Amino acid sequence: MNAFAGTGTLVRLAIRRDRILMPVWIVVFAALAASSAAATVGVYPTVQSRVAAAEAANAAPSIVALYGPVFDPTSLGGIALLKMNAFGALLVGILMIVFVVRHTRAEEEQGRLELMSAGVVGRFAPLTAALLVALGSSVLLGAATAAGLIGAGLPVGGSLTFGLMWATAGGTFSAVAAVAAQLTESARAGTGLSLVVLGLSYVFRAMGDTAGDAGPAWLSWVSPIGWAQQIRPFGGDRVWVAAISVVFVLLATGFAFALVQRRDIGAGLVRPRPGRAQASPLLGTPFGLAWRLQRGTLLAWSAAYLLLGAVFGNLASSVGDFVDTSQAREVITRLGGVKGLTDAFLSTEFGMMGVITAAYGIQAALRLRSEETALCAEPVLATGVSRPRWVASHLLVALAGATALMALAGSVAGLAYGAQTGDVPAELGRMLPAALVQLPAAWVLTGVAMLLFGVAPRWVAVAWVALVASLVIGELGSLLSLRQTVLNLSPFTHVPRMPGADFALAPVLWLVAVAAGLISLGIVAFRRRDVPA
Repeated sequence: MNAFAGTGTLVRLAIRRDRILMPVWIVVFAALAASSAAATVGVYPTVQSRVAAAEAANAAPSIVALYGPVFDPTSLGGIALLKMNAFGALLVGILMIVFVVRHTRAEEEQGRLELMSAGVVGRFAPLTAALLVALGSSVLLGAATAAGLIGAGLPVGGSLTFGLMWATAGGTFSAVAAVAAQLTESARAGTGLSLVVLGLSYVFRAMGDTAGDAGPAWLSWVSPIGWAQQIRPFGGDRVWVAAISVVFVLLATGFAFALVQRRDIGAGLVRPRPGRAQASPLLGTPFGLAWRLQRGTLLAWSAAYLLLGAVFGNLASSVGDFVDTSQAREVITRLGGVKGLTDAFLSTEFGMMGVITAAYGIQAALRLRSEETALCAEPVLATGVSRPRWVASHLLVALAGATALMALAGSVAGLAYGAQTGDVPAELGRMLPAALVQLPAAWVLTGVAMLLFGVAPRWVAVAWVALVASLVIGELGSLLSLRQTVLNLSPFTHVPRMPGADFALAPVLWLVAVAAGLISLGIVAFRRRDVPA
């Protein structure tokens, strides 16, 4: 049988399975880039204002490390999309990694690929189909982003180059995920290995960008994110650099196909490490099991939040350097906070971190569904563990983990900003509540995931749609002048804009009540349905 037999069928199957989520994410990425560009047009109306902002950004190592440098200080697109360059490529890479692992290693782990292989499906068909759809989605994402930027008023050449940058980042990490899926035996391990490569690429790029003339600037050129960034949209439009990513994709894809031939279905080339002979006493409890299953994910999220808190705390002291016009001050103050630009900046960043924290909560809560579909829930429930107790164990990890993440980010940001101002206790006392106040809104989205798990477990992916909707409303609502009724659909609309605004107890209590209600309804529904369903 032809090794590629059945590829077309698997391509159609992958598109069918992700017919909602992938288009939604493509639209979200394109909308975020376009909204950032549209918002910046009024903030930096003159060349002088753009040059001043670009010089301030390039002079701050923390900004360059997080977002990359501005290559052309006079370009509106360069300063408008500063936050979308390296950081945007990172997010695109995460999306494609999750997609490729989902359609390769996850299919093997759950036994579906072995079942399909009993029919007319060649050895290379699953990997080929996943890569074709991932690469095609990367191209569509780049095209949609370029169209959005052109519509926002940016130059056509730079907009197309920016779309190319994101497309090459998506393709590169699709190939990385394809290799990782052959090396590991589980989807989580494959995703984790791919994310490690992604994280190292981001770190190498940051080290190279901040090295200076006498430092190891070459590190940017050993990083796939650095390759994408060096295309330099709105800063030279060096399209030829994309050839490096294309060559890498071809080599990595060929290597992945070579690995497919060297392993059995369901097995990885790197065998998992055996566990201890005797388990910890804590593992004999539902919470101990839930913690064991999710602790690695929480620790990885904690490391990211530690870094983000430190970066945002350091950036807060230099916000004024970027906005020396009255229009800029008005826009930033409108985006969040009411008592100064620094508070506005921190309020906006904490709000974004709240949305990201909601993603963690949804991911942790939906581990219930993955345990159920993998038939791991039934053996636990066959013991003396009740359904509510089993559910509560994973929900405790989700809710407490989200709390720990925001507390970590707020504390680190307060310490970093306090070190800049010379008043650590005062800033810590302001930053920590400002971070924690985002939690009730994140808990509401976790409650949505729990409700779907109990009522309609096959539709749990709708929880991610709710998260995306909240993100879009938060990012585009004020810019598009949406009605308050629409804005109120996002739980983050009701969060007090701290620091800066006064704390309001009523909306926080309402959010907590809504989250508790959703979770309770989900638990009640789960008690009444079959397992698995």
